[in-house]
Amino acid sequence: MTDRPPIRFRGRSFLAMVLAPVPPIDQWLAELDALKQRAPAFFSVRAIILDVTGLRFERSDLAHLCEELNRRSITILGIEGIGPTSLGPGFPPPLVGGKPVEDIAPPEPGAAASAPVETPTAQAAAPALVAPPAPPRPRSFVLDAPVRSGQVIQHLDGDVTVLGSVASGAEVIAGGSIHVYGALRGRAIAGAVGDPAARIIARKFEPELIAIDGLYKTADDLGGARWGQSVQARLEGDAIVLVPLD
Repeated sequence: MTDRPPIRFRGRSFLAMVLAPVPPIDQWLAELDALKQRAPAFFSVRAIILDVTGLRFERSDLAHLCEELNRRSITILGIEGIGPTSLGPGFPPPLVGGKPVEDIAPPEPGAAASAPVETPTAQAAAPALVAPPAPPRPRSFVLDAPVRSGQVIQHLDGDVTVLGSVASGAEVIAGGSIHVYGALRGRAIAGAVGDPAARIIARKFEPELIAIDGLYKTADDLGGARWGQSVQARLEGDAIVLVPLD
């Protein structure tokens, strides 16, 4: 029997559209119906996140809203702005750490009908429009405060450096490497979008879980190896190895 490779868990970033209901909800749903009537396919090819930040919803209210959206064939992938204890079975999962981007403009009434048809002559005479280059994304994120229990720090575009400690129950997720200048007692997930060269470096190594490029090790898997020491964790093939820092 051939050896099977270990199971890997990798992160992947998608652009999602956020729906943020505005009270009164019945009126907001009516406006949503009007938008769907103008552009029936507007929601069909998009990932939808429901943002209920600032809304005072009972669980029954949220369940009713999700039912109404599902009845309109709007599938909610996750809910933002509410604690996980407020949800339960039957609800989409809670989401945190989303980064805002530019608004997606809904189609205007009659836009398709009034769009002019370009002739070949007009196309040739029209000046070429060149989109300005997007500003480069920061490759590293530096946090000059400790990461407290329950907090999640996510930066998928590069490295994360924490100048303090990462408490038990906290989580740091990086597309690149993770550097912790204090104690690492929570979870550290490096190379989350597929980077086998990513590393985890901690001055005091006491993690609940570490992961590099989808390979995980829990505290039980690590045993007492290098516990409490200054450590660098990296991949060698399909194994996570711990190397002491001089």
